[in-house]
Amino acid sequence: MSTISPTIEEGWKSVLSAEFDADYFKRLKDFLIAERANYAVYPRGTEIFAAFNFTPLEQVKVVIIGQDPYHGEGQAHGLSFSVPDGIKQPPSLVNIFKELKTDLGIEAPKSGNLERWAKQGVLLLNATLTVRANTAGSHQKKGWELFTDATIKAISENRTGIVFLLWGNYAKQKAELIDKRKHHVLTAAHPSPLAGGAFFGCRHFSKTNALLNKQGINEISW
Repeated sequence: MSTISPTIEEGWKSVLSAEFDADYFKRLKDFLIAERANYAVYPRGTEIFAAFNFTPLEQVKVVIIGQDPYHGEGQAHGLSFSVPDGIKQPPSLVNIFKELKTDLGIEAPKSGNLERWAKQGVLLLNATLTVRANTAGSHQKKGWELFTDATIKAISENRTGIVFLLWGNYAKQKAELIDKRKHHVLTAAHPSPLAGGAFFGCRHFSKTNALLNKQGINEISW
């Protein structure tokens, strides 16, 4: 983890360099080194900053905020809500695809890999970027939230017209980090089945594209 900062895309590194040098981040690195010495940790080290590397700061159009990486083997690969090709789609992702079908008529893909979204400018950001295997929330409050809050602030300050999709109460709390005079914030219930279907009907995919189109920005091919 001593080389953690060079693994992130240069544009992000330039606006987050102070975070990498902060005391909390040094403690976070020490924590992760100790965790990896004793447990399996997801995602693997080369994928911790996958969201940043797939979606450079200057290419961000949309931000979808998740809370925690998936903690099952083979699931987490650095993009919120996404799983690699060949991995069964988790329930929240299944519901995201159901809403997409209702909203835009797009059939659910066989793969739950959302890299295609990330490459179009959808930043798939988890608030916590790592997790101990089979232990949800195990890396929360260790410093990652400070780093990802700084990421949201950097987007708010350095860009304009970004569409933030805040799903669930945890993500909605991040709204206070966003300058709503410059950006668009859409909120909905979490897509998890635990929300009892309250996510359905939010139509965030069509609403996002409408907001992008209004600004003359190419819409997302969901």
